[in-house]
Amino acid sequence: MGVKFQDYYEILGLKRNATEKEIKDAYRKLARKYHPDLHSAEEKAAAEEKFKKINEAHEVLSDTEKRAKYDRLGENWQAGEDFRPHPDMDGMHFYSSTGNNSDFSDFFETLFGGGFHSGFNAFGGQRASRRTPRGQDVETELPLTLEEAFHGGKKTVQVNIGDYCDLCGGSGVRGNRHCPECRGTGQKSSPKTLTVKIPPGTREGTKIRLRGQGGSSPGGQSGDLYLKVILLPHTTYKITGDDLEANLYISPWQAALGAKASSATLDGAVSVSVPPLSGAGKKLRLRGKGLSRKDGSRGDLFLNIVIDIPKQLSPEETELYRQLSQIK
Repeated sequence: MGVKFQDYYEILGLKRNATEKEIKDAYRKLARKYHPDLHSAEEKAAAEEKFKKINEAHEVLSDTEKRAKYDRLGENWQAGEDFRPHPDMDGMHFYSSTGNNSDFSDFFETLFGGGFHSGFNAFGGQRASRRTPRGQDVETELPLTLEEAFHGGKKTVQVNIGDYCDLCGGSGVRGNRHCPECRGTGQKSSPKTLTVKIPPGTREGTKIRLRGQGGSSPGGQSGDLYLKVILLPHTTYKITGDDLEANLYISPWQAALGAKASSATLDGAVSVSVPPLSGAGKKLRLRGKGLSRKDGSRGDLFLNIVIDIPKQLSPEETELYRQLSQIK
């Protein structure tokens, strides 16, 4: 027996390539518009029905797995009033309605069964369910110094998470007015102080996942928090792929005669042999003193020779430079 097809994209006024943010924004806008408590007694029944459809559409399109299954209907999008699963739709699993007076349509129950339930009833209040929506995953930046990322360790960070508003249940309305707690947004800022474990050798762009520290859900599982590593500008090193670059300042006589000079590295100071006649711009290579690679090896550190001219000369030094100039 066929069931009435539900075009969830049309219900939310979206195109089929809509982003997660577009789905979320459309749902909030329509949920506020058709919230039954905001309509008169004459309009309430129609608003409730529309509100149920909006919730059902959001339940499917906001869930990656459900949306993928729904999108795989392909040409059956146009099956209309007499929708039936196509026999060639490999991998799809259809279930009969459980007859449990769900808020969802027969079409939803045909595709997903009766075990899926939104966290809100038609009036925006939280209700008991066998499965409640998972909270939103949240991503934010985690600024680190080069040393913090290289050596790893623990770091205390403060983040602001947009949690659902428990006063209005995330609907944005309270009674017949905008919720005073979240000002109609359905969310409120929730600052958190967390201790994050930084793996040694962390690189720019790495995402650190903190399970259950994302957006909360009314009675359901919280989402995850993703911290994207951003390296702060460094006063000494320039990063080039797996390698580092830095300047090595030496005196004119060290450049001419050669010498031992001290250079900072991520592993601590090391002694560097400067060859005789090392002109400005010459590069010295310190193997294995760069950044960590995935295979456990490391890049190199390149030291750019910079001749450090004295800002002041004693009479003896001035005389020696004069003699040198005469020889040359």
